Amino acid sequence: MRYKSRQAFSSDPDMTPMIDCTFQLVIFFLLTLNFSSDEQSELIRLPASEIAKPAANAIETPVTLQVLASGQVLFGGDQMDAASLGGPLKREREMIQRVLGRDVKSATVIVRADRDVPTGKVQDVIRVCQNVGFERFVLRAKWKQ
Repeated sequence: MRYKSRQAFSSDPDMTPMIDCTFQLVIFFLLTLNFSSDEQSELIRLPASEIAKPAANAIETPVTLQVLASGQVLFGGDQMDAASLGGPLKREREMIQRVLGRDVKSATVIVRADRDVPTGKVQDVIRVCQNVGFERFVLRAKWKQ
């Protein structure tokens, strides 16, 4: 009895569509990734407040300052005391005026202060900002439900 020779079938799938779909998903998630967590430090524990409400709309020109419990200020990835905050804030003011073409009075300084920082330290930070020319301030707090 004669046996018919069987043809060998290849079971290797075409991986091109799978790789293409994976790259498209990676690009989609990179484009939709929210980088706003860069301006929030895990070292800050915001105070709780019953009257604190989420912001109604986005701030156009935000400048975020974070005051640690020790009184040190985080700004632009650097940690400094309130007295040496003037130089970096002046550079920020120049960037707002030159690059964005906006008045520094339209910029809003967001102060995220730890719940254990003395109030006087926060007032010192605000005073330094006012000396540089900033006029709008927002204090962040955690909404107590």
